[in-house]
Amino acid sequence: MVKEENKYQKSRSFNFRKILELPSKLAHSIGGESSSDDEEEIGGGGIIPLQNQHIDSTAFDPSLVSTLTTKVPKAKPSDMELMKERFSKMLLGEDMSGGGKGVSSALALSNAITNLAASIFGEQSKLEPMSQKRKERWRKEIDWLLCVTDYIVEFVPGQQKSKDGTNMEIMITQQRKDLLMNIPALKKLDAMLIDCLDNFKDAKEFWYISKDADDSEKGVQRSDKWWLPTIKVPPEGLSDESRRWLQYQKDCVNQVLKASMAINAQILAEMEVPENYIESLPKNGRSSLGDSIYKNITVEFFDPEQFLSTMDMSSEHKVVNLKDRIEASIVIWKRKMHQKDAKSSWVPAVSLEKRELFEERAETILLLIKHRFPEIPQSSLEISKIQYNRDVGHSVLESYSRVLESLANTVTSRIEDVLYADSVAQDPSLAIAKWNRSADSSPQKPQSVVSTPKQESDCTAETPTSMTLFDFMGWNMEQGEADINKTNLEALPLT
Repeated sequence: MVKEENKYQKSRSFNFRKILELPSKLAHSIGGESSSDDEEEIGGGGIIPLQNQHIDSTAFDPSLVSTLTTKVPKAKPSDMELMKERFSKMLLGEDMSGGGKGVSSALALSNAITNLAASIFGEQSKLEPMSQKRKERWRKEIDWLLCVTDYIVEFVPGQQKSKDGTNMEIMITQQRKDLLMNIPALKKLDAMLIDCLDNFKDAKEFWYISKDADDSEKGVQRSDKWWLPTIKVPPEGLSDESRRWLQYQKDCVNQVLKASMAINAQILAEMEVPENYIESLPKNGRSSLGDSIYKNITVEFFDPEQFLSTMDMSSEHKVVNLKDRIEASIVIWKRKMHQKDAKSSWVPAVSLEKRELFEERAETILLLIKHRFPEIPQSSLEISKIQYNRDVGHSVLESYSRVLESLANTVTSRIEDVLYADSVAQDPSLAIAKWNRSADSSPQKPQSVVSTPKQESDCTAETPTSMTLFDFMGWNMEQGEADINKTNLEALPLT
């Protein structure tokens, strides 16, 4: 029993000694002394406490402390590590807590493209080339996000040659058709926009003045965006050559804007309407539009331009509200046309032919609103579709085309700022006049105007073909195709 107790005390003394040796060794390493004379053995193997030890301050080297406390700089993460981190966040649905409250993969990918574009382009306040670092980051990271679409495939017939030389028809995988057509098209539009900004590196006939400059030094600002720098041009205005060159650049960017708008509108149209949005709709289109708007749409002779002239569009909120009402009515009319029951005994208040006619008119109004106010926020229907969409391919195409559309619209606006400053330099009286977009950037009036027949019996007659978005913007599309014709894209200028 005595032996076991001595053994226990010895073991405990040994553990205490190991613990007490740690601060002692640290003090000796800092003080530069390691002599055993300062240690005095105590019966059980202990040592003199740290506060009783003598440290020679003359031998103290501060560089040792700085060496111990200095943090080793971390190496710059590689592209592979950055890509792994980016995709790990998207796989978790942007919920790094692991609580399972993340969004869908489609929405996470859409948000990633939107946030990347916002960080790269931001507010394009000037017509100037992008820095090489920003270009490389944009091209590298957008390729990371787009590579997901390489694995969205479908089966298509293919040929395989056997060993004996005979050809067999088999099914092979190929990238989905809409992605195969639109991803290269969007990449080309992307390159055109960046090349257009690069063309302004030699622009010397106009320059920008900081917003903090004196009032006497400030230039001209077309819009009410006071945070943007003002533009200065020579007193006599731009030269004819520079004016023509600016107009050419504007036409090129306008082509990119039209193409990206067409792709974005087509993808949004293909997305399913979420059930949450449908449940929030009223029972009929008249309740959604209101009596006054409904009467203006259902008149006998309908003119979309005249309809918009009677609407109050003095603020962005009112424009979005009108767009929300019209889109809701279109969804209601489409659902009633597609869910009709031939065996039902009740007679609807509005015939199916009239509903189809009203739907075409409402879609024409939406086209005009989209072109007249390209910078308005997304409508409730568009936000709902993007939020509840589960198709990753649609999500990539919608977000990529949307950010290109936004950038193209911004560049077009900046070019118009310079043209406005040039017009004011030539005629100062134009400074107080309201600036409107030139006829080149405004949409043309649809060729056919839909009108309501005088009698209900005439509703069964053939109605004029409604204009699609591609017809409205001048893009030649094959019937049944939802993608931009490659010939049109190849014909676009690259300078």
